Amino acid sequence: MYPHKATEEQHREHRIRTFQPRRGRMTPAQAGALDRNWEKWGIAIDGTPLDLAQVFGGLPVTLEIGFGMGETTAAMAAADPGTGILAVDVHTPGHGNLLNLLELSGAQNVRPAAGDAIILLRDMLADASLAGLRVFFADPWPKPKHHKRRLVQHGFLDLVLPRLAPGALVHCATDWEPSAEQMAEVLAARPELVNLHPEGDGSGWLDGRQDGTVPGYAPRPDWRPVTKFERAGLAKGHVVHDLLFRKV
Repeated sequence: MYPHKATEEQHREHRIRTFQPRRGRMTPAQAGALDRNWEKWGIAIDGTPLDLAQVFGGLPVTLEIGFGMGETTAAMAAADPGTGILAVDVHTPGHGNLLNLLELSGAQNVRPAAGDAIILLRDMLADASLAGLRVFFADPWPKPKHHKRRLVQHGFLDLVLPRLAPGALVHCATDWEPSAEQMAEVLAARPELVNLHPEGDGSGWLDGRQDGTVPGYAPRPDWRPVTKFERAGLAKGHVVHDLLFRKV
């Protein structure tokens, strides 16, 4: 059953969450896809340990946190059927839309998960069980008083890095420059991670550093589709930055 309400485990959580709770009205197509497919494909984040090898039939699994309406997730799944995608969000219409897109494309390698990614990482995933992590266009929390709510910070990495297998790819993208700077600094500070593009892409703040303490952004990978949030950011004149790190 789809978890329309927070689980008891989520109610007990008193720390800052990894998301801004969002609810919205679903279209008939989204509601129908949710009704038809959630029991088959969906995962409730309820603290129960998850056997990824069983769920994904032995495929290497990438965790995607915050998939929005699912267009990018569905496109990347269809282009790479040999990778399983565990796609986490809290937006009910987004779950319905992703399931509808998967139904239309026939992709079998995505499992949408509803709930808090922190509970998933802390309680449900085994160490070294993930082949990758994607965080695309997460809420940048632009106000200084809200910076502590940004997802990619050391407390989050303390949870996620043990769950990444050696060689796992960490891929972040954002159109908010201060958020990109903060993510780059946090990722670069972890000895478990190696930047795949230390020379930078020639486009931004990190490439001009003289002390060499923070590595550069990556050129935009051609395998990442342009998202709705990216298009909106580009329309506002924002510069989109990708960060690609490898777990050692």
